[in-house]
Parts: sequence; C-alpha cells; structure tokens
Amino acid sequence: MTIVKTRVLVGMEIHVELATNSKMFTSAPNLAIPAHYEAEPNTLVDPLVMALPGSLPVINKRAVAMSMRVGLALNCTISKFTKWDRKNYYYPDLPKGYQISQFDKPLCVGGVIEIEVDSCIKPIGITRAHLEEDTGKLGHELPGGGQYKGSLVDLNRAGTPLLEIVSEPDMCSADEAVAYGRAIRDICRYLGVTEGIMQRGHMRFEPNINVIITTEDGEEFATPIAEIKNLNSFKALHGAITYEEVRQVGAWKKDGKVMGPNAKSTRGWDDQKLETIMQREKEDAHDYRYFPDPDLVPLTISQEWIDEVNASIPELPASRRNRYISEYTLSHKDAQAITADPELCNFYELCVEASGDGAESAKWLLNAGSKLANEHGCNVHTLGITPDQLAGIISLRSSNSIGSSAGTTLFSLLCNSDQTAEEIADVEGLLQVTDENALGEWVQAAIETQPQAADDVRNGKGAAIGRLIGDVMKRSGGSADAGAVRKQLLATLRP
Repeated sequence: MTIVKTRVLVGMEIHVELATNSKMFTSAPNLAIPAHYEAEPNTLVDPLVMALPGSLPVINKRAVAMSMRVGLALNCTISKFTKWDRKNYYYPDLPKGYQISQFDKPLCVGGVIEIEVDSCIKPIGITRAHLEEDTGKLGHELPGGGQYKGSLVDLNRAGTPLLEIVSEPDMCSADEAVAYGRAIRDICRYLGVTEGIMQRGHMRFEPNINVIITTEDGEEFATPIAEIKNLNSFKALHGAITYEEVRQVGAWKKDGKVMGPNAKSTRGWDDQKLETIMQREKEDAHDYRYFPDPDLVPLTISQEWIDEVNASIPELPASRRNRYISEYTLSHKDAQAITADPELCNFYELCVEASGDGAESAKWLLNAGSKLANEHGCNVHTLGITPDQLAGIISLRSSNSIGSSAGTTLFSLLCNSDQTAEEIADVEGLLQVTDENALGEWVQAAIETQPQAADDVRNGKGAAIGRLIGDVMKRSGGSADAGAVRKQLLATLRP
C-alpha cells in the first residue's frame, strides 16, 4: 500500500517536582529546593521514605495547595473529593513496592491552555493533573568516575511531591510539543510551585507519540503509541518526537502493527545516538493493580479553599506578554525575552513603575543588561542596578543629557554604586556638552586639523563629516553632544 499522508499525534505527561520544604507524605526534607541540592546520598530520608514497618503517611497540605494553583492556572476543575491510591510495581528505587498516586479521583480535571507556534494560537486540552510521590534514583558511578559493581540506590528524591499533568493528544508536531512544554514550565515557575531547573529533574517530559498513516485508498492506520521516558530538555523532547515520527512509519511498513490492547511500548532517548531505545512493553492501568491506600483518608476540598488559592494566582506569562505588546509596543521577541524568567519579569515591572516607560526599560535590560549579565555569568536582575537608577538613565537619555554609549557605560557603573544616575554621570564626566561656545571651539579646531575632510563636506560629500565629528568627540573626551556637533559643523561648512 502506498502512503499518501502521515500525521503525528502527541500527548504529554509532564512531571513537576513541587518546591515544598518537606516531602509529600512525611516531614523529611525535600530535595527539590535549593537548600538541599547538594545533599549527600540518602541523607534526606526517614522511616517512611525507607518504608520501615509501622511508618504511616501524612498529607502535605502545601503540596495540595500548590497543585490546586497549577490546576486553576490551567483552567481545570478542582475536585471537591479526591483520594489516594497505591500504584503497585517493583523497582529498586521504590522501597515500598508501590507508589502513592491518584487513579480515578484526581485533584484537577478537564483544563485547557493555549500555545503559540508560528504566530498561530492553538488550544491544548488538559485531561488531568494528579498528585503523587517521586521515586528514588539509581546511580552507576562513584564520585570521581569510579564504577560500582552494582548500582547506588539514593532515596533523597523518594517521596518528593510530584504533580503529573496529562494532556490530550492535541499536538501535531515536535514544535507544538516544545511550545506546550515551555508554556507549562513558564506557568509553574510564575506560580512559584517549582524551581523549574530541567537539569535537576524538576520537570520531566514523557511524550506519548503515534502516527496516523493514510494510504492511497483513503484507509487510516494508527501506529502503536510509544511513551518516551524522562526527557529533561526541550532539545531531547523535540528530537525524540522527530525521530519517532520517522521510526514508527518505517516499523509499520515492515510489520503492519497498529494500535490495540497491550500494543504500547516504553522507550528511552539516547542523547549521543539521537535515537529512541526500546525499554519494555507498556503496562495498562490494570497491570498496576491500583487500589485505595488504606493509610490515607480521602481529601475533601471546600469551595472557600479553592477561592483562596485562586485569589493568590498572579498574572501569568501569556497575559503579561500580550499586555507588554499592546501597552508598551514591545515586539513579540522582546516580550518573550522579558517573560522568559519570572524574576526578570518582576524586575522589569518595577523598572516600568519607576521610569514610566515600558519600551525603554525593556531596551536597556535586554541590550546593555543582557550583555553585562553574560560577561558576569549572572542574571540581569542580579547585576545590582536598581529600578530607580535605570529610570535615571532613561531620563538622562530622553533629555539628551547623555549619549547612547555614555548610557551603556553608566549602566555598568551603576551596578556597583548606590549613587543616582545623575550623580555618577556628573562625577564620571558623562554628561553631554551642548554649550555652543565650547562646541564652537572644538568644531573650529577639528576643521583646522582635518582640512581635507572639511573641503569634502563643503563639496557635498556627506560621509566625510564622520571624521570631523570623531575629532570633536575626541577633543571633548566624549562629552560633546554628537547631534549638536553635526549641526554646528554643517552650519559652519555649509552656511
């Protein structure tokens, strides 16, 4: 049969480690917050994490509230009644032999968010978002690169509150999946529920991918779904989907296998070979033998609590981008850059409040600020400049008191000073000279020392004026107003 068309379908499971102080069902410290990033293996444990006999779980209320915040931001319905279930399977980093999760009564159901790809807006359905606990982690290398004969089981991560967000299979390309992943990450970081550091596993993507194949006779075939496990970068997410789109069509041509019961598979991603690797046939829900956890009572959530959580949700990144574009005339690219980091975005808001100029604030932060931050290996909002100091630079530039290059110099100087922009500009001699007498002396001296350039300007060769302006700027130590210099040179040479 000849294939005339293929269409990839992607649904996504996104696992978000919540930044609570303690774990999901115990007071043991949480690895997902900065204070415990460098903890030695198996030091963030207690009897419950280790699954010792007699230890009993207790629900982390803050993790529930954080999950509700995410659900509401994703336009989900918060369940008034939810319960906890045991998901049974064996793995060395799962001491209990089961994971406490939610099966038929998840916390959040039925949401939707919009993504933007190539200037097109597309809604992506959210099936559910449920709370569970993370597993431990297996290590295969000793510090310094030595090898274990076996593997190290590190339970520091075990029990971390984990919110699993499950989408509908509404994405039809790798680009759409990446846009969706970025949107979820942005929302979660703005809500303050996760640090969102991909390299630390704070967010892990598991796309479920299959391809709809249309043959020349109009018949459609759906390839078996492959779930790619534990992707922790957008590059890996894009690569895995792109690879699977080709691999699954090739596999169908060979074996004709289509989607059906027990046809799913689980695959991993090889970053070196840039291909997915078969891990195991995918279990269906009944294989996990879900049943209600007898040690945890169901959770009843009041409307008052839902309203309280809803009132705490800040303006989200998509809304901010649209507002910056409409109110401050920012380009889509600049609005995207500003909202990419919630801390930078909040700093930008303070700068706009201080200066009253959204466009100029963005320009300075994204140009002079980003360049300086790259040089220092830090973030723009941590350089040291204050919103009031930036407002001072903007004011000096708008009044033509300093030039653009002087403004960049001033920006750098203010990062290490408590003085105002005006004070530093004055002390460092950055204020532009517009006094006609002083300019006149410098202009006359430049004409005398650059006679050929002066003649060229008199004869209509406009490019030559640059040499004369440069001479004046050198004589003035960069303090002359270049615009005023040009004006006076033309008035002198072309009266």
